[in-house]
Amino acid sequence: MTAPDVTHSDSDDAPTRKPSFGPWAVAAAAVLVALGLILWSVAGPGDEDTSEVPTAASADAGFARDMAVHHQQAVEMSYIVRDRTDDEDVRRLAYDVAQTQANQRGMLLGWLDLWGLPKTSSDYMAWMKGDGHMGHEPKDGSLMPGMATNIDLDQLGRAQGKDAEILYLRLMTDHHMGGVTMARACAEQCEVPQERQLAQGMVDAQQSEMDLMADMLKERGSAPR
Repeated sequence: MTAPDVTHSDSDDAPTRKPSFGPWAVAAAAVLVALGLILWSVAGPGDEDTSEVPTAASADAGFARDMAVHHQQAVEMSYIVRDRTDDEDVRRLAYDVAQTQANQRGMLLGWLDLWGLPKTSSDYMAWMKGDGHMGHEPKDGSLMPGMATNIDLDQLGRAQGKDAEILYLRLMTDHHMGGVTMARACAEQCEVPQERQLAQGMVDAQQSEMDLMADMLKERGSAPR
């Protein structure tokens, strides 16, 4: 698979550089959005939910918007590293991360569509600030906690072999740490039961992957940053 173009962006989901996956990715994204809508309609709002739709300023909407952007970068980095190494363990991990987070991203965007809410916002992490969480000042492409900078992505795109493996594992560990912080906040603050359940699933899965990546880094004579 060819590495995504990290120098151009046609996406409206975030202002940073986004991968250009081609026509097949557009179709896949549409399918994933539809999947999110289907899962919502099948699952229903649940007994503890109300008929009210979340507001644009709610934790539910803020988490969906921000985590969709956060996940998009994880997908980008995973496809980059698959073209920078022949190591099957790293390539398998990258494939799993890309598939899982693309699927979850589709669900999050599907919910925003269902709620009739914007998919983008310039005020990243605002939904967490009201609960004692610190806001995150965007810097060089790092829009949210754990996100790689443009410099990090450039370095990953130039690295080869073991160097690429170590850099990816370190960047993805940081990425997961930020994602866990965000998902844990949603599990506590979000009102929609299905979204809280998804967020808690993200916490559990990404913590497990961080343990795996720590072992993989140790095997390569390195450690998380």
